[in-house]
Amino acid sequence: MMWARLTVGAGASGLGLRAAGDGLLRFVGAGCAGRRQQQSRAASTETALKKTPLFDFHRGQGGKMVEFAGWSMPVQYKDSHIASHMHTREHCSIFDVSHMLQTNVHGKDGVKFMESLVVADIAELKDNQGTLTLFTNEKGGIIDDLIVTKTDQGYLYVVSNAGCADKDSVHMKARLAEFKYAGSDVDLEFLDCALIAVQGPTMSQVLQAGLKEDLSKLTFMTSALATVFGVPDCRLTRCGYTGEDGVEISVPESRVVELTEKLLTNSEVKLAGLGARDSLRLEAGLCLYGNDIDETTTPVEATLVWTIGKRRRQAKDFPGADIIIPQIKAKTARKRVGLVSTGPPVRQHTPILSPDGKVIGEVTSGCPSPCLKKNIAMGYVDAAFAKNGTAIQVEVRKKAVPATVSKMPFVPTKYYTG
Repeated sequence: MMWARLTVGAGASGLGLRAAGDGLLRFVGAGCAGRRQQQSRAASTETALKKTPLFDFHRGQGGKMVEFAGWSMPVQYKDSHIASHMHTREHCSIFDVSHMLQTNVHGKDGVKFMESLVVADIAELKDNQGTLTLFTNEKGGIIDDLIVTKTDQGYLYVVSNAGCADKDSVHMKARLAEFKYAGSDVDLEFLDCALIAVQGPTMSQVLQAGLKEDLSKLTFMTSALATVFGVPDCRLTRCGYTGEDGVEISVPESRVVELTEKLLTNSEVKLAGLGARDSLRLEAGLCLYGNDIDETTTPVEATLVWTIGKRRRQAKDFPGADIIIPQIKAKTARKRVGLVSTGPPVRQHTPILSPDGKVIGEVTSGCPSPCLKKNIAMGYVDAAFAKNGTAIQVEVRKKAVPATVSKMPFVPTKYYTG
């Protein structure tokens, strides 16, 4: 979802959100004449959308619900988008991410199965350690980005994007059939659990109050099973999509409202929606699948070479390796970069120009940064212009605006490493 530009709305109603000049989210529509018809269509569309176990809770808390990846999700609550963003940076926020696909991979051949689909070295992971990785196709394109955790329970725990859930499940099932036919011991379990992300610098003190375990021993990209505020069978993974210290908690659907309410009894904690989630992840330099990476993008172009395990590079045994590995050595014609500018907001699909006005690329994500008080964006440019500090331009409202290629993350990340 883009914050500076409407990319989530109420389905066929045409209602949605735009960034106004003050950086706040505004509801927009087709005017008064069509409002009643829009409301009827919106209600019909909302009925057809999938709902997380927290849907009614969101509504009760004043959540503004929008369509996102086929789900009805809160874009914000009573606080403004900027207030919610800054609260996450300074305190702690809860994000409902139950729409994401959670999968357990069982069997002694589970690691081999997963490595046939992704670029990471899953075998080298320690128990309860996870990694960001990529599903790639034979052309080197990125099917999705995901987190794979090797649990001490003997299975892999996988979380992938909601917008790719159908595609990912079909992809995994097709490979599963191949492995089963070859006599391999592997099975897939698609989970019905809810998933909430608790993010922000005070997350640790908030969550520790509800844990018997010492949270300081759970470092970035590690995972554990725990009872959280009296709710058993939760899986905590220390990760997130904001750049802040945080956890994602997989929790039984029937207990997620209870857990969320208990977390909210702490004055440090507030609910946050998709709007803040998007601007937070962009400040952290994190990709949004479908905007910044897709099946036409390789890991090398996307500057995600670090996700490819050293052993996997040497073995060249992952999908698309014949295309991706040569790109690492020979470089690529284009590269994903960060951009900083002033003036009007830079939005997705904004042309990126050379100093002499030639089109050299396109913005894939952009918004005004609540923390930096300037416009930030990421996009792809010709490799010759990819060096940090390079002066370029962006075309906003048919006018060339000065911009600079910038190192990402734009705002320093604060992941807890012990």
